[in-house]
Amino acid sequence: MEISDSNLQTLSQFLTQTLSSDPAVRKPAEAFLESVEGNQNYPLLLLNLLDKTDVGLHIRVSSAITFKNYVKRNWRKVDEVEDKIHINDRNTVRHLIVGLMLKSPEQIQKQLSDAISIIGREDFPKDWPNLISEMVSKFQTGDFHIINGVLRTAHSLFKRYRHEFKSQELWAEIKFVLDNFAAPFTELFCATMELAKTHANDPSALKVIFSSILLECKIFYSLNFQDLPEHFEDNMGTWMTNFLTLLNVDNKLLQTEDEEEAGLLEQVKSQISDNVTLYAQKYDEEFSPHLPAFVTAIWNLLVTTGQEVKYDMLVSNAIQFLASVAERPGYKGLFEDPSTLASICEKVIIPNMQFRSADEELFEDNPEEYIRRDIEGSDVDTRRRAACDLVQALCKSFEGPVIQNFSQYVQALLQEYAGDPASKWKSKDSAIYLITSLAAKAQTQKYGITQTSGLVNISDFFSGHILPDIRSADVNGMPVLKADAIKYLMVFRNQLPRETLLDAFPFLIHYLQASSLVVHTYAAHCIERHLMVKTPQGTPAITFVDIQGCANDLVNNLFGALQLPRSAENEYVMKAIMRTMSMMQEHLVPMIPQLLKSLTEKLIIVSKNPSKPHFNHYLFESLCILIRTTCKKDPELVTEFETNLFQPFTEILQLDIQEFIPYVFQILSLLIELHNKTVPETYMALFPHLLTPVLWERPGNIPPLVRLLQAYIEKGAKQIEPEKLNGLLGIFQKLVASKVNDHEGFYLLNSIIEHMPHEIVNQYIKQIFILLFQRLQSSKTTKYVKSLLVFFCLYCMQYSAASLVEIIDGIQAKMFAMVVEKLYLQDLQKVSGTTEKKICAAGVLNILTEVPIMLTDYKTLWPKLLQALIGLFELPEDDSIPDDEHFIEVDETPGYQTAYSQLAFAGKKEHDPVGDSVPQLKMRLVKHLEKLASQHPGKLLPLINTGMQQEAQTYLQGYIQSAGVSLA
Repeated sequence: MEISDSNLQTLSQFLTQTLSSDPAVRKPAEAFLESVEGNQNYPLLLLNLLDKTDVGLHIRVSSAITFKNYVKRNWRKVDEVEDKIHINDRNTVRHLIVGLMLKSPEQIQKQLSDAISIIGREDFPKDWPNLISEMVSKFQTGDFHIINGVLRTAHSLFKRYRHEFKSQELWAEIKFVLDNFAAPFTELFCATMELAKTHANDPSALKVIFSSILLECKIFYSLNFQDLPEHFEDNMGTWMTNFLTLLNVDNKLLQTEDEEEAGLLEQVKSQISDNVTLYAQKYDEEFSPHLPAFVTAIWNLLVTTGQEVKYDMLVSNAIQFLASVAERPGYKGLFEDPSTLASICEKVIIPNMQFRSADEELFEDNPEEYIRRDIEGSDVDTRRRAACDLVQALCKSFEGPVIQNFSQYVQALLQEYAGDPASKWKSKDSAIYLITSLAAKAQTQKYGITQTSGLVNISDFFSGHILPDIRSADVNGMPVLKADAIKYLMVFRNQLPRETLLDAFPFLIHYLQASSLVVHTYAAHCIERHLMVKTPQGTPAITFVDIQGCANDLVNNLFGALQLPRSAENEYVMKAIMRTMSMMQEHLVPMIPQLLKSLTEKLIIVSKNPSKPHFNHYLFESLCILIRTTCKKDPELVTEFETNLFQPFTEILQLDIQEFIPYVFQILSLLIELHNKTVPETYMALFPHLLTPVLWERPGNIPPLVRLLQAYIEKGAKQIEPEKLNGLLGIFQKLVASKVNDHEGFYLLNSIIEHMPHEIVNQYIKQIFILLFQRLQSSKTTKYVKSLLVFFCLYCMQYSAASLVEIIDGIQAKMFAMVVEKLYLQDLQKVSGTTEKKICAAGVLNILTEVPIMLTDYKTLWPKLLQALIGLFELPEDDSIPDDEHFIEVDETPGYQTAYSQLAFAGKKEHDPVGDSVPQLKMRLVKHLEKLASQHPGKLLPLINTGMQQEAQTYLQGYIQSAGVSLA
């Protein structure tokens, strides 16, 4: 693609069309842009267009966004995937982008800044060493539009240091950044602080200056996160003095009228609170001289800051700082005075635990966000959660005094409520929140509260103050207190007696009908969590027997909740449906028509516009449970599921609804696996389409597609036309060439070897082996070798060990000796997984006892291979990995089965082609050895005595004695 006016004009037209609300206009334009993004100069055309001042800003911004998304999709180079970006384009983009970003309007600048960050993640510093020096040089311009562009980019580039795993590569990159960036960055910070003083009375200048200060504070956090850099340790006085100054700034010109949105001043103070919390937690010793001044400053900040929403993040971060200090034994002295504890309680904790009007508005007007903050522990730190964390931090050192102090407030709040429940309900809400904070010592998302304070009686508080709200007949009255009560029951589910959970269960079912989204969502979540509670013996605390009297109401009310306003795709309700169905198992059979109808209707609706990934996942899981559990009870029901599901599944595949296709493949696999011996014709009609290359280009399709093809091969090998094997082997060839997907290729190959008729497979066998050895030679990884050994051994079992040796030696004379030496002897011990080990044991056993050439041409290797087999039986797995292998390649080592299963309840049934247990294999070994010894008198014992280590001989002797055989 030439960079010409006509091409820029064409690009501009297509970008305009992508902004259309009409899908008939938008989608073809998007498809065109996707089709040309592999052309040389495409990214440069986008950069040229966004730089044209005579083009409408909306088109320039669209060009910037398209460029950023293009970079996001294509800049990373992936092994075995063709690079869409020409090397000259890469170099030109790196050369132009910083200058372009700095001179662009802010909307474009933000997009290009993000693009630089994405490119930098891949190329910096190795392929883009001058990026930092180019950015730092702009600090001298004095133009804050340019400086803020640089700072925004630096923040975007460095913020990944906050969550990257420690590695030598990361340390080297951070050192490079610090060596080239830290000193001019500190100078810039000091100069910006001076400018803030100079322009203290100029509102427009202050806004720009404080934008810079905010970015500088964020960059400080990123650069200091992994470790304390020498530069910042040496300049700690400079930074901390300025941070204290900023915490105390109270310039009226920086204050905003808006009560919701945090202004620049609040954001700066909030980030500084984060920065000093980081130092207090990680660099305690170096930071300790500065700490008392920050405790004072932040305390003053907390007691003088209002309740408006715009201060929430600031207050939350400031309280988190106090919490991080309070939990460290070295600072105990700052808090142990009873009057200090009382003051913290009265002036910080109680005010910030109150349910404000803003919280009430959120509860009613934006319940999804309320739920996200309250029970999901979202990234949005709330004042309440911060106050709760401070209570728990103080309890670590002063549990008795703190609980005694707060108990008085709890009683006072409950008395306030009792005096006037209608208008003082917020007092009870605060009391419940405070009690939960005091009682909870440890908590997880999965198990709720896992450790509680012995000084708080959870059951008594439940009986006296929670149970009355739970038992209330009016599901819609006092919705906040209802939600509080349900949440209390949910978080203390492992501490409350089983009887209490059972007593509450019917009431929770009733609350599924509440009109408040928060209340019926909490009820669904509580039901789902209760069904996961285990007894001390590890069995479910609540079973179908316990709830059979209300099982119908439970199912009806859960599906009814999906009809309530704003709950059509409520993921908590769908998850509760999934868990309920899993608990009911075969008791679902009478409800099949109703359940299948409801789930299928919902599937048809959500497939038109998939927008809630968790909801969709639980919907498909629920379908899997229904299929698996009911067809186990009545296999004839498979047809009913197929009748109902094939139409929506066909539409999903035809309309190419990418989010749902992997789910459809998994459920089709499950349905095929439930058939006996043969595959119905409706499935066979789909089979050729599964071999089309375009389906295999999406990484998310590969595991479920392989699983589906395995199901076809396992159940309908004889129905697959011989010429289709060519297509299957083409997919195997593509997969096995990839380091990421080679194990999937082996899954497919293993199914072909195990189930397809030998006479059809034989003509391809030699070519398959040549392909496998070529990949071994070009790109050997531990994962690949383990899969290869399992395949060789499965081949021995299905086709004979003699055939294995013959094929390998047919490729190159005496090559099997190398296979034994370099693969079996070196890596057999690395094979993992029970089934995989058994396949390898059975295969090696066959090689040792059924291949005559092993005792002639390969006799020196025979005892070593026998020793390797005994090692596989007796020694721990060797999980060492060569230093030059990247962890991703071996992090997940899938086994013989397709272990991948996005849908837990569609999991592939474990298939074991060996059948025998390990003790049986040991006995089989010595019996076969006895037979071999009788065929070759006097040969085996000398080989064993001279070629095997004593430890292996001892194990072998034990097998021989147990089996009562003789090798003499």
